[in-house]
Amino acid sequence: MAQKRSIWARIFGIGKANANAALDALEDPKKMLDQTVRDYTNNIAQAEQAVAQTIGNLRMAEDDLAKLSQEATEWGTKAVAASNKADEYAAAGDASNQQKFNQLATVAIQRQMSAEKKAASLQSTVTSQREVVDKLKTGLNSMQSKRQELVAKRDELVARARNAKTQTQMMDTMKALDFSDPSSEISRFEQKIRQDEAKVRGAQELASSSLDAQFAQLEDLGAASEVDARLAALKSSNNPEDVIEQAPAGPELEAAAPDLSEVEARLAALKNKQA
Repeated sequence: MAQKRSIWARIFGIGKANANAALDALEDPKKMLDQTVRDYTNNIAQAEQAVAQTIGNLRMAEDDLAKLSQEATEWGTKAVAASNKADEYAAAGDASNQQKFNQLATVAIQRQMSAEKKAASLQSTVTSQREVVDKLKTGLNSMQSKRQELVAKRDELVARARNAKTQTQMMDTMKALDFSDPSSEISRFEQKIRQDEAKVRGAQELASSSLDAQFAQLEDLGAASEVDARLAALKSSNNPEDVIEQAPAGPELEAAAPDLSEVEARLAALKNKQA
């Protein structure tokens, strides 16, 4: 049972990791930051409405407080006027009107006291609402300042993200350029050509060591010996033309049959001339 739970936990973890990776790939920093600023702006708008409503309620309470204060003042004025009138009737000996205006003065005083009591109760409400409004205004101003900081941070992060993307593209381009550098291909062909040239030099060296090449060297040596012998004969003879006439011509030598005794005789004659 525990093993099954472990397998399911691993499968869930793999699915969660793949989902997070897919979400990370889909996330656009600019869009996400714009949405964050947008949401915060909406919160500020809602806070402004709530603060405005609270300020409106405060102003209504202040108006009611002012009205109650005015009523209390008016009832006090009426009480004084009724009391003065009652005193006048008392001086005139009119007890009936004196009592009437005394009662009016009493009613006015009672209503003044009631208005003052209501005003005192409302005054505490107004005071607490003023404190709340001040705090809401401060919080709203803080939110607006925070929004400005958020917008500035959003712009900074978007610029950094754009710069990072540009640098990544540049690095990818540089990697592609390094990968497609033609100098490596040229070096490879140069090495191949050097190997071919080395093969040619080896073949030439091998050909020079063959039997035909050795005979060619002997023929060159024989021709050089004949030239040296003729030159020596010309120097020692009084008549150079006789030496030239006695020397066999090149075409005659080429037409002669390649007999071994003749070759030996010619070789001996060449050696005697050189001696």
